[in-house]
Amino acid sequence: MAMLNRVHLNGLRAVETVARLGSLAAAAGELNVSVSAVSQQINRTEKQLGQALFERTASVLTEFGTVFSARLGAGFRELAQAVALADEASQCTLVVSVAPAFASKWLLPRLSRHFDRHPNVLLRIDASVRLADLERSDIDIAIRLGDGKWPGGRAELLLAQEVFPVCAPVIAKKLKSIEDLAQTCAITDERAMINWESWFKAAGAEPVSFRKGARFTDPMLCLESAIAGHGVMLGWQLLAADALADGRLVAPFGVRAQSGLGYWLVTSATKTESRKVRDFKIWIREEIAATVAQFSALESAA
Repeated sequence: MAMLNRVHLNGLRAVETVARLGSLAAAAGELNVSVSAVSQQINRTEKQLGQALFERTASVLTEFGTVFSARLGAGFRELAQAVALADEASQCTLVVSVAPAFASKWLLPRLSRHFDRHPNVLLRIDASVRLADLERSDIDIAIRLGDGKWPGGRAELLLAQEVFPVCAPVIAKKLKSIEDLAQTCAITDERAMINWESWFKAAGAEPVSFRKGARFTDPMLCLESAIAGHGVMLGWQLLAADALADGRLVAPFGVRAQSGLGYWLVTSATKTESRKVRDFKIWIREEIAATVAQFSALESAA
């Protein structure tokens, strides 16, 4: 392999292309360079090898050039196949940008069903609260919480966010009326875009003053605090779905309020949407529908 260091790869590429296509002009077109540039690359390569590869008329190969170019062609075909492996891996990887809370509490427990349906697609989850740059990154699709207005993105509503109080069953037993919330601690997410006022309005009740409770900067910690029985938090469907389904949490009043926000599927406004993205959209909408049906069943049973 060390002897390859004395020969420039661009020159070998020029030799292989001329030998395969049969002319300097055709090679120049494929390599997107001038005819003189191809000729100079070949001359430089012949000097580096100390052997003539072409006759000086009609790009005819010398006897040595015929043997050399055959081996060279086989080598470049192997290189092309190696590069194709990388392209194939990239095409079969779906990169999804999503907030950690959404990924951990709702998306992750359901991913096995995506794996089963699309076994050839490798999912890579970019779990971050930052807004991904869909134009200048490898991210294929983002799941964002907001109003659906993001420059440079094509947004489709996945689920309107509804908010409602959730707490551990031991706390719920003490809540006979909305006024009883004044005897509980509020678990607060300091970075949340939602507030209690909208829920009290939807419930047709006057806001109450909670006892001071734990404050966090992460909704996942708020949820775990509520499950541990530390107080009541204002939750939403996808964050609390599984904890409500298995009984770790209870929604004590059966009232949900629209937050004015929603979960959106966001893709690049300029890039062509791939099959793997379309398939992911179909799959996640089915999972969302199943979660919504689960909520309806819980409300009916309450």
